[in-house]
Amino acid sequence: MSDDDAGVHTLPMTIDYGGREITITPTVVETGGGLVLIDVGPAGIVDSLRTHVRGLGYDLADIWLVLCTHHDGDHVGGLAELLAHTDAIVAAHPEEAPYITGEREPLKGGQYDTVAVDLELTDGARVATAAGPLEVVETPGHTPGHVSLSVPAGNLLIAGDALVADGDEPLSGPKPEFTPEMDQALESVDRLAALEIDHVVCFHGGYVDRGSETIREIGG
Repeated sequence: MSDDDAGVHTLPMTIDYGGREITITPTVVETGGGLVLIDVGPAGIVDSLRTHVRGLGYDLADIWLVLCTHHDGDHVGGLAELLAHTDAIVAAHPEEAPYITGEREPLKGGQYDTVAVDLELTDGARVATAAGPLEVVETPGHTPGHVSLSVPAGNLLIAGDALVADGDEPLSGPKPEFTPEMDQALESVDRLAALEIDHVVCFHGGYVDRGSETIREIGG
């Protein structure tokens, strides 16, 4: 991260998920009242999260808000476990909330302990942070209500799974095999390309020093 992104911290972790080893990147953003966590990770992740946030001088109880980019189990499966250690507010897009609460079955299979969603966030919603406003950008396609988070003050995008960086390319679009509505997902990439972005954090692949020009090439 650059100095412009003071207060934004990636938490890369290599884990076993579904019988395969993957690297995931939850992100925390500092605020005056503690930490905002963007995506928890799957069940069993809490000890790793605790180690990371203690390295930043915080504890799990300092997480006051969890923003869920979408309901896939590798992003929200650890929510119930985390909430045993903090009174955090859980926020998600209205299209994602029913899957997180258990009203609907996850679209791509897999089971996890469900939790209440306290706050529904739609396009343009903002959270004040030490890095400047954190803004919700609706990026459906990978799931119906997928969102990404923009930090305009640092031209930073926290992409969730709208973009990935764990393949042969330094930055690419969402993986087709995990994206039911690929045409819609590519429209979301075009929307992201219209933002002023200098660098990106992908949940799968972590920090990438690429921005709007590369994202425009992905969208085509």
